[in-house]
Amino acid sequence: MNKVILMGRLTRDPEVRYTQTNNTLVASFALAVNRRFVRQGEERQADFINIVAWSKLGEFCSKYFKKGQQVGIIGRIQTRTWDDDQGQKHYITEVVAEEAYFADSKRDGEAGSSNFDATFGTMPNTTGSDFEVSSGDDLPF
Repeated sequence: MNKVILMGRLTRDPEVRYTQTNNTLVASFALAVNRRFVRQGEERQADFINIVAWSKLGEFCSKYFKKGQQVGIIGRIQTRTWDDDQGQKHYITEVVAEEAYFADSKRDGEAGSSNFDATFGTMPNTTGSDFEVSSGDDLPF
């Protein structure tokens, strides 16, 4: 089984390109994922993990994800190799995203933020609510 679940902060805005063969959108970015444990007397360390998102998911990431945002990514690990112009072989390991989520606990008041709900794909109604609770006594629970 090849399944990866990551939560981290974007190190840069997603970079978009299109494949030469069939013009498919590909978004790539990196996540800084904090390591779980900190050695005494040392600062917390992070791993920088390359992420690739294809087609509609790549479009979503490029449109809504920005540098510094905390996001959750579910995907799979993939390794690739290629030869450069000088004939030198290169290797890369990356995560191919299959799902992407907002993970910031604070979205309101951030510059350029959107109240987009990644779960349902709708904008929540945060103003002009139809009901108002005036005191705790009005609550049904």
